[in-house]
Amino acid sequence: MSRPLFKQEHSSEISNQSDNPAFSSVVSAFLSRRRFLQMGVVAGTAAAFPALLRSPAALAVDNAIARATSLGFTSIAVSTEDTVRVPEGYIARPFYRWGDAVGLAGNMPEFNKDGSNTTDEQAAQAGMHHDGMAWFSLPAGSESAQHGLLAMNHEYIDNGLLFKDGAANWNLDKVRKGQNAMGISVIEVKKQGDSWTIVRPSNYARRITVNTPMGVTGPARHHDLLKTAADPQGETILGTMQNCANGHTPWGTYLTCEENWSDIFVKKAAPNALEKRYGISDSDDSYRWNEADPRFSVDATPNEPNRFGWVVEIDPYDPDSTPRKHTSLGRFKHEGAAITLASDGRVVAYMGDDQKFEYIYKFVSEGKYDPANRAAAMDLLATGTLFVAKFNDDGSGQWLPLVQGQPGLEASNGFASQGELLVKTRQAADAVGATKMDRPEWIAVDPHSAGSVYCTLTNNSDRGKEGKAAVDAANPRANNVYGHIMHWVEKGNNPAADAFNWDILVLGGRTDTDDEKAKGSMKGAEFGSADGLSFDPRGVLWIQTDVSSGTINKKAYEGMGNNQMLATVPGSNEYRRFLTGPRGCEITGIAFTPDNRTLFINIQHPGEPGDDISDPANPTAVSTWPDGDKNSRPRSSTVVIVKADGGVIGS
Repeated sequence: MSRPLFKQEHSSEISNQSDNPAFSSVVSAFLSRRRFLQMGVVAGTAAAFPALLRSPAALAVDNAIARATSLGFTSIAVSTEDTVRVPEGYIARPFYRWGDAVGLAGNMPEFNKDGSNTTDEQAAQAGMHHDGMAWFSLPAGSESAQHGLLAMNHEYIDNGLLFKDGAANWNLDKVRKGQNAMGISVIEVKKQGDSWTIVRPSNYARRITVNTPMGVTGPARHHDLLKTAADPQGETILGTMQNCANGHTPWGTYLTCEENWSDIFVKKAAPNALEKRYGISDSDDSYRWNEADPRFSVDATPNEPNRFGWVVEIDPYDPDSTPRKHTSLGRFKHEGAAITLASDGRVVAYMGDDQKFEYIYKFVSEGKYDPANRAAAMDLLATGTLFVAKFNDDGSGQWLPLVQGQPGLEASNGFASQGELLVKTRQAADAVGATKMDRPEWIAVDPHSAGSVYCTLTNNSDRGKEGKAAVDAANPRANNVYGHIMHWVEKGNNPAADAFNWDILVLGGRTDTDDEKAKGSMKGAEFGSADGLSFDPRGVLWIQTDVSSGTINKKAYEGMGNNQMLATVPGSNEYRRFLTGPRGCEITGIAFTPDNRTLFINIQHPGEPGDDISDPANPTAVSTWPDGDKNSRPRSSTVVIVKADGGVIGS
């Protein structure tokens, strides 16, 4: 999911230099553990807690959708075509493109295919590079599958596409347009007959950008590290950016997660330990906001970076509501926030920090969810305990609490308060000895067993290099260019437990090789660099890939085609390819309607060239998708997918 243009590899190199001990042996028995965990523990406790997440209307829908035991479509072939391909019997079409009007009353500008839309127009249009996404039924509290809201992230921008003349003639207005092309969209959608449409104008339509005021909750609110001259109280932050994956809550709010925010900040002076740990550097050749907006010059506004790297909660049903950054969930490069409920009703959020050798986290709320009290639920993510995962080489694991004052987390080690600790979440995780992982990305919780959790570890070409963490049981391959998917089951199948058992669901890689370093452990469709991950209501696990054109060993992926989406029923080890995307794209974002009959996914950065920077003189050099127009631009887009016979997706 990472797409920070030139700075991904640089910032990864400095992201985690802690000296946590690496495990001494590689994984040797994960296949047997997988069979035990998936077919024994999970099967024996299936459906233990999901009712806590669901309204009576939702449970009625669940009961009408049988749990999947197999896949009902034929796997499609790999593809290098510049289009979206799905199995026979399915229909996929672009639905909401970058530059489409979001639906604000009286303000619905058309997209100009030459990049000449104004700064103000961009604020009323879909942002660039769609990412995480969630569905919210209308009316609120219902399980309508024909009328609802889609909330989605717009992760980053490409100046070569956004502006008619690219980065030439740089000024503050261009910076503002770029800021208006990031953030979040909320759109109203409706099924009319057999076709989905966007409702315009809509009272729900909204764009949230880098300059939208946001509140702050949790221990870091009012902390000195969050205060600036513009916000001396440390309680109101302007904007959210680099929004990657996402989450959604049982009370109907959207969680957007700030990932590669550090790439936009520049500090010419030497960085301090905190800035270095989060990847602040002395240059930015991609965004260049610091040149015209002092907020992004750390020399001018030293605390501004501390105001990013959080999970933000948004109420999609109230376009006048103020988004809130929840500091209790920690500050890092959030990939997503997968929400479930503990057996006693406390809220649990699973989160990955998407860089090489970073960590997997869990937040457990102090309060309990009451479905009859939405107002009280709005505060559940403000107070609780943050944990970080340690994976032991015997297949066990612990959740280590990140609580100020505990061993290693005292004031003498730089954690004078819980607020300071949360601003320095990465350092706190270093201090307690968490396990360095191979880029933890999306996390998904089995809807039929709340204690069974999966996480994509996209890749890590630095694993095992001199001066870097060695292979270990949970990250068993050096130069891990294909990645893998982790699975764990919480103790007692309770998401709030402090211990778990883990295995590896699948190793990414090839099926046409005997090289153990490159061989995938899947049956059926091969893949690598798993990124997006989500369950549908039937318990089918959907996997989306992100083989980046600029950072992955191209030879390793020869013959594997464009990025794709696959499906599996956990425990079967069978993978089928459901979708392939256009050239240069990433497949990301996933949202099902409650009846499992419509699937929305996002196609991000179609036409991305190898160096990640589009040429404004030739923007369609790699792809013309979705418009098919050489005189336009490739445009990230939400795609709506249905079965031609109106049936359940994947059946």
